[in-house]
Amino acid sequence: MGFKCGIVGLPNVGKSTLFNALTNSNKAQAANFPFCTIDPNVGIVPVPDERLDNLAKISKSKKKINTTISFVDIAGLVKGASKGEGLGNKFLSHIREVDAIIHMIRCFDSDDIQNVNSSVDPIRDLEIIETEMMLADLESIKKRLEKNNKKKVDLEQLKLLEIADNLINTGKDLSNLKDEFDKKLLNQSGLLSIKPKIFVCNVDEDSLKNGNEYTNKFIEKYKDDNTLIVSADIENQINEFENKEKKNYMNMIGLKETGLNILIKKGYEILELETYFTSGIEESRAWTIEKNCTAPKAAGEIHSDFEKGFIRAETVSYYDFIDNGGWVNSKNNGKMRLEGKDYIVKDGDVLNFRFNT
Repeated sequence: MGFKCGIVGLPNVGKSTLFNALTNSNKAQAANFPFCTIDPNVGIVPVPDERLDNLAKISKSKKKINTTISFVDIAGLVKGASKGEGLGNKFLSHIREVDAIIHMIRCFDSDDIQNVNSSVDPIRDLEIIETEMMLADLESIKKRLEKNNKKKVDLEQLKLLEIADNLINTGKDLSNLKDEFDKKLLNQSGLLSIKPKIFVCNVDEDSLKNGNEYTNKFIEKYKDDNTLIVSADIENQINEFENKEKKNYMNMIGLKETGLNILIKKGYEILELETYFTSGIEESRAWTIEKNCTAPKAAGEIHSDFEKGFIRAETVSYYDFIDNGGWVNSKNNGKMRLEGKDYIVKDGDVLNFRFNT
């Protein structure tokens, strides 16, 4: 499985610039006027993983296949989007399709870039977006709770919608729903306000290392571990260099990791995802799974027949695989285990599945 992150925010906050940087492309039009992005741009990006590179070397693999992440550049939202203002209806329909939301927030001054508001205020901007999403949820809930539509909703989903309706109307956070309902039911609800979120403060180069007055105020108010400081312009510049030049440039500006790496790690964290590997002469490959995934379900990521006919999983931890130079020595040195249907796959496991077809 891959996962899809939607980049959202007010017009001209740097969404398309970040999208182009993350996907190493010029696919998204980045222009200095509102709504230059109308239809969403989608970029599928291989997830960098040094562990996969090392496994491919150890196994002398002919191919190396990374798992992927999709980034979606969604049209800028304005106040009144839930009522159709700007491109509101399109924005809201596109965002329902993503697994996680990247809130792109302007935290820089510029006389050259138009701003839909007269001042730079990241807290106000986020509140506009969150309010419009909540109003859209309220409208959606209202329709589904109407007498004629209630019959089409199962009891658990009905209970969820009624509680969500009460929370919104009493000004409370919908994140409370996560304590009462399971992840699958929440995903099926289609509510925008409960999607996992990453907050990206877009800054200029001078503010990249230590932030600025805007990022400080934002972080002080929200105190959220999912807040990142990124410069979309700098990320674009990094992509113009080859590997060695890229490292030198990053060292020069004091950047340890690219925005892509930081966002992917945070995305895996908030979506509770992990990676396991398969590795052999033909290919080494990374696979994305949910945390607490059983071995048969992990096998099903490769092919449904693997899950149906699952017998055992030959299992070696990543570090044992590297230390022992591959499958043969891992087995000879007692580092390979045979795990059954109840085994919970761990991040970094190298697996080979036995199955009947």
